[in-house]
Amino acid sequence: MRTVLSGVLLAMTAAMLAGCAGVPKRPGWTLVWHDEFIQAGQPDASKWTNEVGFVRNREAQYYTQRRLENARVENGCLVIEGRHEPYTAPDGKKSEFTAASLTTKGLFATTYGRVEVRAKLPRGLGVWPAIWMMGTNIDKVGWPKCGEIDIMEAVGHEPDKVFATVHWFDYGKGKHDSFGGKLPGQKPSDDFHLYAMEWFPDRMDFYYDDVKYFTYPIEKTGFGDNNPFNKPHYLLLNFAIGGGWGGQKGIDASVFPQKYVIDYVRVYKED
Repeated sequence: MRTVLSGVLLAMTAAMLAGCAGVPKRPGWTLVWHDEFIQAGQPDASKWTNEVGFVRNREAQYYTQRRLENARVENGCLVIEGRHEPYTAPDGKKSEFTAASLTTKGLFATTYGRVEVRAKLPRGLGVWPAIWMMGTNIDKVGWPKCGEIDIMEAVGHEPDKVFATVHWFDYGKGKHDSFGGKLPGQKPSDDFHLYAMEWFPDRMDFYYDDVKYFTYPIEKTGFGDNNPFNKPHYLLLNFAIGGGWGGQKGIDASVFPQKYVIDYVRVYKED
């Protein structure tokens, strides 16, 4: 029995090492989850689920499910494509725009650690790509009590900026609250850049490449069980079109299709 168990452990270790092959080590951190987008075709269903439909923020796009035109792995990258096209969904709903939103809800979540995504953003009036996290208890307590961590947001009508924002429910005020930072003077749609958030028990630090441009003190959300930022959050990668923020100056349909290209997603725990 001991020999069999040892063999199983060796096989599991070998599989884990193979899955990490080619991922450079980050001093002070241990890789715990990642997707390098190696296998062409559909995104890995063991790592990603799809949001479907008109989900939030009065956005124009219909999020499709496992439709290669909107989400696929090719050339070692995940491509989330926003398209201007007549589309009738399986539920009969119609839209002039389609895109995709991929999440790890029910598959992976983390409390604290470093989340990093290397990506090249779409451009044009109306685009609104994001890298973010939502509390796993959202179905129980709702938003914003679950907490929301926006690692990166960008909107087409402010093409030279990247944004990081934290959202929560302020029990003292009895309403939603948020606090964020922005980094101007950038060109995020011209090339790949690294977007990262380092989450510690006392703070979150947000990075664009090697520039730390925003820090959120977790005590700002309060103490005790009502603070969502000491609880697990899952990941989301989405390409919104229009909506309350992305569509403030309209949508230029002529710029589509646009691609949101993600090289990799990596999550680390501090050593």
